[in-house]
Amino acid sequence: MKDHDIELVLKTVKTIALVGASHKTTRPSYGVMAYLLGQGYQVIPVNPTLSGQELLGQPVYASLDEIPQPVDMVDVFRQSEAAYEIAKEAIAIRANVLWLQIGVINEQAAILAQDAGMTVIMDRCPKIEIPRLGLEK
Repeated sequence: MKDHDIELVLKTVKTIALVGASHKTTRPSYGVMAYLLGQGYQVIPVNPTLSGQELLGQPVYASLDEIPQPVDMVDVFRQSEAAYEIAKEAIAIRANVLWLQIGVINEQAAILAQDAGMTVIMDRCPKIEIPRLGLEK
């Protein structure tokens, strides 16, 4: 994925479903969610264990299909093996982007999402890419 393509994604995405969101402040997903909220994105946490609660002031949903509004991007903080099923769910809710976090590598999920017309970014983190590309607000 070229810098220009990542920049385009980060400039056009407004609503992000963060799959694997954690309430533990030491977890990367918590820090990334807080950062993205601070950058002006709407971030919807997805975690079946925390469903019905709030995380950083946002309601938590058990799954992508429970989110009652359109989602531009699905940001995945789960093990690589889970990415394929998440890609199928992201396609079903008509998300435009599947973003697999650093260390989340699943070629089959990437191919599935790309074949469905989604942009796929893999093994990267928006919290790193935003300042690296000079996009901080």
